[in-house]
Amino acid sequence: MSLPELGRLGFGGAGIGNLYRAMSDDVADATLAASWDAGIRYFDTAPHYGLGLSERRLGAFLTTKPRDEFVISTKVGRILEPVANPSGARDSQGFDVPADVVRRWDPSEAGIRRSIEDSLERTGLDRIDIAYLHDPDVYDLDAGIKQALPALEKLRAEGLVAAIGVGANSADALRECVLGADLDVIMLAGRYSLLEQPAATDLLPLCQERNVMVANCGVYNSGLLARPVVPEHANYNYAPAPANILAKAKALAACCDEFGVELPAAALQFAAAHPAVCNVVVGASTAEQISQTAARMAAEIPAALWAALVARGLLGESLVHV
Repeated sequence: MSLPELGRLGFGGAGIGNLYRAMSDDVADATLAASWDAGIRYFDTAPHYGLGLSERRLGAFLTTKPRDEFVISTKVGRILEPVANPSGARDSQGFDVPADVVRRWDPSEAGIRRSIEDSLERTGLDRIDIAYLHDPDVYDLDAGIKQALPALEKLRAEGLVAAIGVGANSADALRECVLGADLDVIMLAGRYSLLEQPAATDLLPLCQERNVMVANCGVYNSGLLARPVVPEHANYNYAPAPANILAKAKALAACCDEFGVELPAAALQFAAAHPAVCNVVVGASTAEQISQTAARMAAEIPAALWAALVARGLLGESLVHV
């Protein structure tokens, strides 16, 4: 695989696909420009994000930049197919966009090739650097491993993409994929964060053993760790946080506050510190959020904070790599 370094921070493209709320093209472009100005050079998107809107917006921005200075990843497995939408229905999966296309799972080689071709057309770029199989466990993990991953290996051998991987919320599913194919990188969503670390037991050591890079995303656990003060009605895993999860997040925040550290800064730096992790991908909906994220990643955090988290049973000692 011949990819440049991804850098410590990556840009997650769900927000510019109108996740949960609409944004204008100007706001999306300003958010991307702020990311570039902050030194971010790895940008992740997917057809799923806004039914192609994220890819179109990201492509329009990146076509103004030198092609060899950035890395772009997108995802395969979900084909977008046009449908009649006379009533003007909106997307049912969290994106504030018209439901003019539908997502269809297609792990076949033809489907994977079509997905890449469609993404190239939407972005207007000459190539995709990393292609991830997107959420195979949501649809059919076995078919994803037996059909989609060999197809991706073939596309990589042909030079159509530089690197291949899998993106999922399940550490167990990602482990099966790492064992089942010759992957370059995985995108791990929410399973290695300051709040919880199920990926640390088997998946991350396996990735180190097999030289598979890990792009860590969802490190705020659906926004639960995204604020210095945890709100009473926060989400976790895209749903209202259970009482025990909310209590742990509040305990983490209180400990951070004692050391003059913002909870999101600790969450970011913890997520980036594991030796298997090559990059932390964070979404944003405004330029201000990007600036704030970059500052939090650069903030100084005293070693005593990590020791205190361990002493209070909020973090395992073996997990402190910061």
